Order: sequence, then C-alpha cells, then structure tokens
Amino acid sequence: MGAGGRMSDPSEGKNILERVPIDPPFTLSDLKKAIPAHCFERSVIRSSYYVVHDLIVAYVFYFLANTYIPLLPTPWAYLAWPVYWFCQASILTGLWVIGHECGHHAFSDYQLIDDAVGFVLHSALYTPYFSWKYSHRNHHANTNSLDNDEVYIPKRKSKIAIYSKLLNNPPGRVFTLVFRLTLGFPLYLLTNISGKKYGRFANHFDPLSPIFTERERIQVVISDIGILAVLYATKLLVDAKGAAWVTSMYLIPVLGVHMFFVLITYLHHTHLSLPHYDSTEWNWIRGALSTIDRDFGFLNRVFHDVTHTHVLHHLISYIPHYHAKEARDAIKPVLGEFYKIDRTPIFKAMWREAKECIYIEPDEDSEHKGTYWYHKM
Repeated sequence: MGAGGRMSDPSEGKNILERVPIDPPFTLSDLKKAIPAHCFERSVIRSSYYVVHDLIVAYVFYFLANTYIPLLPTPWAYLAWPVYWFCQASILTGLWVIGHECGHHAFSDYQLIDDAVGFVLHSALYTPYFSWKYSHRNHHANTNSLDNDEVYIPKRKSKIAIYSKLLNNPPGRVFTLVFRLTLGFPLYLLTNISGKKYGRFANHFDPLSPIFTERERIQVVISDIGILAVLYATKLLVDAKGAAWVTSMYLIPVLGVHMFFVLITYLHHTHLSLPHYDSTEWNWIRGALSTIDRDFGFLNRVFHDVTHTHVLHHLISYIPHYHAKEARDAIKPVLGEFYKIDRTPIFKAMWREAKECIYIEPDEDSEHKGTYWYHKM
C-alpha cells in the first residue's frame, strides 16, 4: 500500500521529515475562498449512492465467501479466508468513513438524515455513533493541543513508562503495533486510552462520562442501545449459524475495520514533521494544520479518499468526500509549505513512526517553548 515515489506537486520534492512551519500567513477564510463553491454542496442522493454501492460490494464479497470458500480444499480455504477478510474489511471501512461523514454533517443538508444513516452504519460496525461523534468533534476543535485534544496525545520524555523503554526494540515495536491495531480502538472507547485526561474515569458508553455535555447524554444512551441491539443480533446469528461462521463472516471483518481506522488515524497524526502545542502556543488553525495526508494506494478510493484529504478535512470537515480531492487541490497553492503528504509505503511508514515518534519535547534553543516535536528514544 502506498504509492512510493510519485511526486505530483513541488511540496513532495522536499524532505518529507522536514518540520512544517508554525505561523500561517493565511486565514481559514482565505482557504474557503480558494475552494469552488460546488465543493461545499452535499447531495443526499449522491451520498446515498456510495452507501448502496458499498453495501452491494460487501454483499458480493459475503456471497462469494459463503458460497465457495467452504467448497475449497483445506489448504486453499486457509488462503481464501484472509483474502475475504481483507476485501470485506476494506469495503466496510468505506462504509465506516461514510458514517464518520454523517457525524460531521457532510452526508446531506438534513441533520436527521445524517444522524440516522450514521447511527445505523456505525452501530453495525460496533461503533457508538453519537458518543464517538461528540468526542471526535472535540478532537477537531482541539487538534494537537496537549491540554485539550481527545486522542493521540503524546507523552513527554519524563512521562514515558518503563514498559515503553523495554519495548524500544524490533520485537517490542511489533508487539506495540499489533496491540495498537487490534485493541487500540475498543480500549479507547472503553477506557479513553491515549485520550484526554479527565478528573475521573472516562469512556464512550457512560452517559455521565466527563467526555460529554449534559445535552449530549441522552444520545450517548441511544448509541448504547444501538450497540446492544447489534450484540443481540450477533447472538441470534451465533445461535442460528454457529460462532465460527459469525466470526469468519462478520466479526473478523469488523475487527479489520477497527484496525484500518486506527492505522489511518495514527498515521495522520503521528509524524516527525508535526508539532504539538501546550496552551501557551496552541490556536485552532495551528492545530488543524498539524496533520498530514497519507497515500494508501488503491485503497484511497475504497476508503472514499479519507486517507489523502485529511489536512483539508481538519480545516473544513463538512465537505463531502466526493468533493474532497478537488477542494484539497484548490487550497494547496494557498497552503504552500504548510501542506504535507507522505507517500512512503504504508508498512514502511508505520514502522518508521513506531520507531521514531516516541516522545515529544520543545527545542531547547527555540523561542516557542510551548511547541513540542517528536523524538525517538
């Protein structure tokens, strides 16, 4: 995955690890003016087309796997199942991305439609829609703020745990990456791991959690009901089809969705060129610009381009995915050196970030004492 050496704009000719600047000479208004007006238009018909398209593809994958894999000789079946899991997880990640767009009111002009579609899609993929919608919006409002961001908050060197030092070797990094990809999302939902530190225990299923405001608590309950309904439906499927069938056809692909989601967001927010800020230096546009686009190769399209339009998404989150590339290209001349895309092949990038981005510290000789950069152990 990843396109490797392509260079479609001048910014890609520079050292990709070179730090981004801090103070932009432009405003959010300048960026919006550069984007064609039609890019802001949301069409419920067009958005729904992508839902139907992905559902049809997902059904085709299910039909082929359910019909033909059991007929294969054992060695071939062992090879066919991982292919199915990868394909099904990929297309379901596309559906998850559309649910994510619903949370940003980028699906249609009608909030009720957005929430209804997002609730169904995310619940079916074991994601509490409203709970995640609100914590994710907090993340967008406080991106790369060490005090107020909701997720991917790195640690200072003095706060690095002893186990991180013990895992600072190739086997340890493999373990860390596998742990992050498989358990990262459920642990984030359940314990707010890697998230903002609140005064008490916080998770995405407790309506009284400090993550949420008073007006959001009833919708957290609705999210919980959605997850419980899917759990009950899963139980009924297990009773009817057996645990092995449900695990192979549904649960492993859903785990794959969570893995893809963690991988995508981890790479969007973890890079040697990206700063983090404490409250003395942070402002909204600095934080929004401190993200990076990635190239997942052919999966860019499957994931509805969320992978390589993330900088735009943090600046203007309500632009629908089918306008995102055009809008991104329109603001590139304005962003200049503030825009970054890393086309390093994904597995290579994942390993590099796990090795190099361990803790953050400000530069000793810098006047920006509240600006922190990644360092390796």
